Amino acid sequence: MRVDFFAYTISFFWLGTMWINLHNEWHKIRYITTSIIWTNIVLLFFSSFFPYVISFVTSYYNSSVAQGFYGVIVLAVTFCNIILGYLIEKANKDNKELQELLKIKMRWLSIDTVIKIIGLVISCTFYPPVMMISVYITLLGIVLPAQYKVAKRRKGK
Repeated sequence: MRVDFFAYTISFFWLGTMWINLHNEWHKIRYITTSIIWTNIVLLFFSSFFPYVISFVTSYYNSSVAQGFYGVIVLAVTFCNIILGYLIEKANKDNKELQELLKIKMRWLSIDTVIKIIGLVISCTFYPPVMMISVYITLLGIVLPAQYKVAKRRKGK
């Protein structure tokens, strides 16, 4: 498999899954604050780096610098999602359905973040491709199964 196709595919589905998560959350939000909007803008800013960082990673796949930069962007987007979740939860305390959805998301996001941080550390110190592999593992092992559970719950209601 070509490295550039692998990198593009992982990032495309990672961003697509993020979009689905945001859609599911924003669909249920009743109150939006200025901090929620600005955090979303910062999330969009970091997400806009993906075309550049993917190009960089595919040109220098075995480089700690390239994979480290990719990891920093991935983690910046992940941290923005975590902050966004807390801000949305705070602004919508009376929305029980949204609170339940956010609680589930925060649970799997904490595991997701730990795996990505470990991937970044290993990537910068020992084996660079681990960063991209960690994103792949979180996508297939945590994010997509969590999305399936949320979708299944929504159908059951």
